[in-house]
Amino acid sequence: MVHILRSLGPAVSHVSPLEALRAGVGALLGLGLAGLFLLSPEVDLALGLYLVAPFGATSVLLFAVPNSPLAQPWSAVVGNIVAALVGVAVCLTIADPTLRVALAVGLAITATILCRAVHPPAGAVAMTAAMSPDAIAKLGFWFALTPIAAGTVALVLLATVYARLTGRHYPFRQFDEPSRHGTEDRNPSERLGLTEAELTALLERTRHSLNLGVEDLARLIGAAELQAASHATGPLTAEDIMSSDLITVRPETRLREVADLFRRHRFASLPVVGPNKEFLGVIFQINLINQARDDALRLDRGYVAALGRLLDRRRERPVRAGAIMNVAGPRATTKTPIGVLLHLMADGDVDAVPVLEYGRIVGIVSRTDLIAALARSVVRAA
Repeated sequence: MVHILRSLGPAVSHVSPLEALRAGVGALLGLGLAGLFLLSPEVDLALGLYLVAPFGATSVLLFAVPNSPLAQPWSAVVGNIVAALVGVAVCLTIADPTLRVALAVGLAITATILCRAVHPPAGAVAMTAAMSPDAIAKLGFWFALTPIAAGTVALVLLATVYARLTGRHYPFRQFDEPSRHGTEDRNPSERLGLTEAELTALLERTRHSLNLGVEDLARLIGAAELQAASHATGPLTAEDIMSSDLITVRPETRLREVADLFRRHRFASLPVVGPNKEFLGVIFQINLINQARDDALRLDRGYVAALGRLLDRRRERPVRAGAIMNVAGPRATTKTPIGVLLHLMADGDVDAVPVLEYGRIVGIVSRTDLIAALARSVVRAA
């Protein structure tokens, strides 16, 4: 009985209030802008440019679950258009309203599946056409173009812009998309030894091809492998593997001194601290290189000359450490499990994670520290 009751509960895992707000604001802006500049809230049978109820359902997918295969541009645009064509055809040929609605939705589902364009709101599009004989008599198959195609394309474009502005990926990345480094290699957490065809077959065999994309599956398997690897390390935390004898710099430190510290100690990162040792940010070697590149582009000179000018002590307004430090990267505490640290550094976004206690830096965990910890675990296991 308990299992039955639990099966009736929420099937979706907990979502943060911030993510819920992000989705809601996205739908508000998407429908608001579409209604303001393109689609009238009133039925317009002259141009056909008006809002229809299925656009609300499309907004749920585009803004709330943009990773879903059902929310991708092909599914949304083609699915809605195909359903509109089916709905119009049925509306023009079937007189009985009940049969018209049922047949339109059933045929739309079949047609969108065959077109690999399943989009749940498409059923509502077909139903809307079947329930609007007066509008269809006036618009005919033009209904599939306006409002359906025009409105869906507008929402897809707005969802694309909104996703970029809020740090999400839409349209979702494809399996064969190059890595974030611009090479053909996949990101480290997605190197599974499984091909796209094998992952696709796995989704089809488990009947999840409509619920999960190949790229999502690759990321989930990669994350699971990382989590399993963290189990092999035992209950290690950041405190167990961090470097605690730190070399730090101040925000006013000149970049020439920062470069000297990198060269002398062969560090990949340097923490930036305030007067009371409070953590302010971290400088990675790539930050120094990027600053030299930007300076070179401004001066239209070679990198070497630009770096020399950049680090010159006699420069009138030398760039300081505080200007290039990274302040938004991940952070850990002494009790952060090593499994979490593995996830933070798996894809190469950061080379090291600062370890903080009450706002002050007490250590730093680098990739080298993680590799050493994993190597020790392997040796113990052997």
